[in-house]
Amino acid sequence: MDIYMSWWTELVGQDYEWFWNVGIALTLTLIAGLFWRMLRKRLVRLVASTENHWDDVVINAIAVPVNWMIVAVGLTWAADITAAYYDKEVQTSISIVRQLSLIILAAWAMWRLINRVEEKQLEGGMDPTTVQLVGKLAKLAVTILIILPVFQLLGISISGILAFGGMGGLIVGLAAKDLLANFFGSLIIYLDKPFKVGDWIRSPDRSIEGTVESIGFRVTRIRTFDKRPLYVPNSVFTSISVENPSRMLNRRIYETIGVRYQDAHTVRGIMEEIREMLRQHEEIDQEQTIIVNFNAFGASSLDFFIYTFTKTTNWVQYHEVKQDVLLKVMDIIHDRGADCAFPTRTLHLESMPAELSGGSLGGPGVSGQSVTQG
Repeated sequence: MDIYMSWWTELVGQDYEWFWNVGIALTLTLIAGLFWRMLRKRLVRLVASTENHWDDVVINAIAVPVNWMIVAVGLTWAADITAAYYDKEVQTSISIVRQLSLIILAAWAMWRLINRVEEKQLEGGMDPTTVQLVGKLAKLAVTILIILPVFQLLGISISGILAFGGMGGLIVGLAAKDLLANFFGSLIIYLDKPFKVGDWIRSPDRSIEGTVESIGFRVTRIRTFDKRPLYVPNSVFTSISVENPSRMLNRRIYETIGVRYQDAHTVRGIMEEIREMLRQHEEIDQEQTIIVNFNAFGASSLDFFIYTFTKTTNWVQYHEVKQDVLLKVMDIIHDRGADCAFPTRTLHLESMPAELSGGSLGGPGVSGQSVTQG
């Protein structure tokens, strides 16, 4: 028992000042942490009552990293005090650890802020393609800005890295030219905005058609209509034509309809009635071109065409409107006592042998007879 008491007396007597200094450092750290928690709650309530939503984004992004910064500073402070009593050579390492911790936590706070801003912009209806690309570029910039001071703290020469990067960049550029082409292709997509996530696109130059699901730095993922994923390198879009049906203002109805030759006297009235029907149709855009005109003398029909545009661009609804228009056209034709034509052939015979005519047409050698085949 006396041995233990003497050990405790010696320890306390020797390290009494260290003990109190460390205790004070940890206590101040705890107080600072509690104060920040109380302040954060008040700030959250305060920013929630304002009309500006960006202050909410900033507070929510930095709240947790700031809390960990206080902890990092407090613990390294206590470690500094301990090193001053036992091993002063360690103090330099502790200072480096403190700076590294603060840099990493600051990067974490910036990363969280970028994520919160992305979410806020997407909720506000911003273009997902633009938001995601800007977010990725911002995260890349933060990463680069953090790596350089970290290397400096670790004693790695930044000037040497930059010098090597100049030469290495040339080598990497030649080796990864396709990768760089895809990267710049993604930037061109961002700048020109030929399509965005959710658009239906297709290319007359390539077998590319489907809905855009994501636009990355290297490839764009497209979901084809048979639900297969199609991965297209971004550099491809710099050298091909791309159609974007999602940005259509209207959809076109362009149909050619044939009426029988025997109903030629009804064609004019049919076209006038169809034209009036289109002008009264609720789903036809009256500000666009409406044409109903006789077009051609077909091989077995009198052809007229319908050229008009629907208000809707929705694929399913468009076909419902088109179906309604065509059914009404058919009703108009039938109401006029006419009918739609189908392929027929008329053979004109100059003479018909008696054995074929059977004497029913006035005897052999009767000329000018015709036979129509359907």
